[in-house]
Amino acid sequence: MSYSKRIDVLCSLLTAAETFADVGCDHGYCSEYMLSKGLCKKAILSDISKGSLAKAERLLAEYIQNGKAVSVLGDGFYGVPSNTDEVLIAGMGGSEIVDILSDKKYGFIPKRFVFQPMHDAEKLRRYILDNSGYIERDFTFEDVKFYDVIVGGKAEDKTTEPYTDAEYEYGRENLQTMPKAFIQRTQKQLKNTNAYLSRENLQEESRAALEEKRKRLEGVLSGEIK
Repeated sequence: MSYSKRIDVLCSLLTAAETFADVGCDHGYCSEYMLSKGLCKKAILSDISKGSLAKAERLLAEYIQNGKAVSVLGDGFYGVPSNTDEVLIAGMGGSEIVDILSDKKYGFIPKRFVFQPMHDAEKLRRYILDNSGYIERDFTFEDVKFYDVIVGGKAEDKTTEPYTDAEYEYGRENLQTMPKAFIQRTQKQLKNTNAYLSRENLQEESRAALEEKRKRLEGVLSGEIK
C-alpha cells in the first residue's frame, strides 16, 4: 500500500521490535507496515475512538485473526504493557502525549518511542528529558503541513546531553542541521509575527512578546541562536 509522506517518515523511524504499540492508531497504517515487513511479532492497536479503531481492525483483520495483532479500545496506555519494546504516538498534541506518559495508573516512558506531536513539542521534550528519557532524533519535516518528530526511549544505558532553552523550543537536530522544512516553517512564523506587529492598537504587553518572538526567530535563521 502507498502511504502519505507523513506516514512514510514515521515508518522510516521505526525499528524491529518484539512488541509494537500504535497508540491513537487511527487507520493502523504504521502497524500494517511493521507487520507486513516482519518488523514485529505482535502489534497493539490502541485508540480512544471506536470508529478509528474499527478502521484499523478492518485493515489488519488477518493479523488479528492470526494472533499477531490485538486491538484495544481505551485512553492512552490502557492495555499497553510497560515492557512494550516500541511505541508510536502520532497526531496528538504534545500536552496530550505528556498526559499519557505521566498518567499515574498507566503511564511510563517506553523502551523506544517515536512521537509526532502536533503542537507543544517543547513541553514534550522537557518532560522526556526530565523523566529518565533520552532523545536521539528531533526534527521537523513537511507534508503539506509542518510536523515535529521526536525519537528516543527510556534512558538506561543511553543519555542525552542537556538541552539548551533554544533546543527545547526548536529541537536540537533542527538547530544543528537546519533542515529545509525547519527553515521554511521558521520563515513562515517570522512572516506571521511581522504581520501581527504591523497591526494597530496592539497592547504593549502583546507587542513586547511579539518583538521578543521576532528576535528569537531572526536569531534562529541567522544561526545566532543554537
